[in-house]
Amino acid sequence: MPPTKIRSTSTSAAHEVDSTRAWIVVASAFLAMFTVFGVAYSFGEFFGPMADEFGTSRSATALFFSITTFAYFAIGIISGRIADRIGPRRVMVFGAVAMVSGLLLTAEVSSIRLGYFTYGLGVGIGVACCYVPMVAAVGGWFEQRRTFALGLAVAGIGTGTLVLVPIIERLIEANGWRDAYRVLAAVSGVLLVIAAVGAHRPPGSAAAPRPIREIIRGRRDFWFLYASSLFLAAALFTPFVFMADYIDTTEASGSAAVLLGLIGMASIIGRLGLGALAGRVGIVGLYRLSSLGLGLSFLIWIVADANYALLIAFAIVLGVSYGGIIALSPAVVAQLFGTIGMGGVLGALYTANGLGGLIGPPTMGQIIDSSGHTAAQWAALASGLLGTALLYRLKPQAG
Repeated sequence: MPPTKIRSTSTSAAHEVDSTRAWIVVASAFLAMFTVFGVAYSFGEFFGPMADEFGTSRSATALFFSITTFAYFAIGIISGRIADRIGPRRVMVFGAVAMVSGLLLTAEVSSIRLGYFTYGLGVGIGVACCYVPMVAAVGGWFEQRRTFALGLAVAGIGTGTLVLVPIIERLIEANGWRDAYRVLAAVSGVLLVIAAVGAHRPPGSAAAPRPIREIIRGRRDFWFLYASSLFLAAALFTPFVFMADYIDTTEASGSAAVLLGLIGMASIIGRLGLGALAGRVGIVGLYRLSSLGLGLSFLIWIVADANYALLIAFAIVLGVSYGGIIALSPAVVAQLFGTIGMGGVLGALYTANGLGGLIGPPTMGQIIDSSGHTAAQWAALASGLLGTALLYRLKPQAG
């Protein structure tokens, strides 16, 4: 009797992979990431009004974003492992409650330090409970078109940035930053509940996943990926936090919200276009190329100064490269370590992004305060290129 059950479960799982239900999970993941990252990456629009009201420096205000970024990537190692065991739906619902509560409480804070706690934990838990669990779920639901499906799912990040940032800019202008957070709380709660409906557990995932240490033990590739992710994240988050401040300082004839939206739109192209191309030219090789593009994009920003056309070019190049990195990193993990226990491995790897987000923006803020935006742009360029160089230490067979 037990052997019959095993064969039946295996056959059922084989039929479910790459099925219609798998694409429902992709849609759910897209909506979840649209919501949580649309909220998280809109912080640049809140930066100025909050700094003005609380009278804080660039570095202190940037720490608001950095703590949140660190929280959602650090907590991702926990949410990923829990989702491996109980499935992504209940984890996502918990994250929705945390995000809504955090945004509502942030709208009431009387000091920037209290905001570190309410926003950092609320939004941080919300993103952590949606991102890693749903990326891992999509990876487990596909075999034939995994890279494309992952690219489509994480395209929600760029779409959320493209759609929500300009809307939030207008909300803040019309009603102030506190009411904008209240609106975001209501919208994100509704969208995440809808997304949770399609958050089905991957077939075959009921088996107990191996401990993360066992999966990555002796694998130097993991640690090169980890260090690379840290430096790339430190560079990436610079424009998300400081672009609005940069536009105000240089008096460039354009909107920071448009540029951030363009990064989001271009990242969609990167996630879908580069993700599809990976099947032909190799996942690791294309991941390296995307990382190199991200690093070199800061040269365009340095040259641009107040030239808005060049700033648009910077946003597009950065967005395409960033989109490729986000789409390909789960596929790289799946290729190197497999899909069983993928949530835990991704969560562990993404703590590097959290450290990059925690260290990068406050450091860049200090550099801007002491030496100006150009010095910070050069620092971001160096960080991006160092992150790329580390990827060339991966074993040749990984590419």
